[in-house]
Amino acid sequence: MKRKLWVISLGGSKIVPDDVDDKFLERFKNLIESHPSIKFAVVTGGGATARKYIYALRKLGKRTKSQSMAGIAITRMHAGFLARLFGKKANEEIPLNMKKVKNLLNKNQIVFTGALQYKEKNTSDGTSAKIAGYLGAPFINLTNVEGLYTSNPKENKNAKLISKITWKKFNKIASKIKYSAGQHFVLDQSAAKIIMEQKISTYIVGSLKEINNILKSRKFHGTLIEG
Repeated sequence: MKRKLWVISLGGSKIVPDDVDDKFLERFKNLIESHPSIKFAVVTGGGATARKYIYALRKLGKRTKSQSMAGIAITRMHAGFLARLFGKKANEEIPLNMKKVKNLLNKNQIVFTGALQYKEKNTSDGTSAKIAGYLGAPFINLTNVEGLYTSNPKENKNAKLISKITWKKFNKIASKIKYSAGQHFVLDQSAAKIIMEQKISTYIVGSLKEINNILKSRKFHGTLIEG
């Protein structure tokens, strides 16, 4: 059965790998517009842009909250940028709470948001999971790897993709990673706990093609966290 509402966590590394990836963003816009009967809540990450500011503040001795607030500002900037790119189909106002996200979805096909409010040890993935739970929707994490691997595929050529894993097992893996502002993992500790507790079907993929396959209920290349 095809779902009518999805939450997508759009990694900042996809939006601005080095410079703004206008070709990718154009394809992303085309993908969304090719599914007019589906509504989307898209949470934008900060990526390398946010990490530059976070690392600078860390180096200058600023506390973790200050680092996180800098990252939050970048996620919201990305959300505003994409809302402008999508125009009339998207929200003009960037929501700062989940109730506002839900209200804006009544008026728009797609709602972009960055981080909502500061919370200790949280990232855009955690925000995505919370919104998915609040809306009762499955969620897709689009990142710069194809899914969850047995080890880091960039460091180990023999690493194997894990196509499906239970919420409990995934949470066990994520919980072992020490939190730091600007951290990078396929899905953070906060999100892992939320999707397990609320039983949210979660997909980790590395390309728009795979998102399209998921939306069309086709076989996809990536990781499904469920059951």
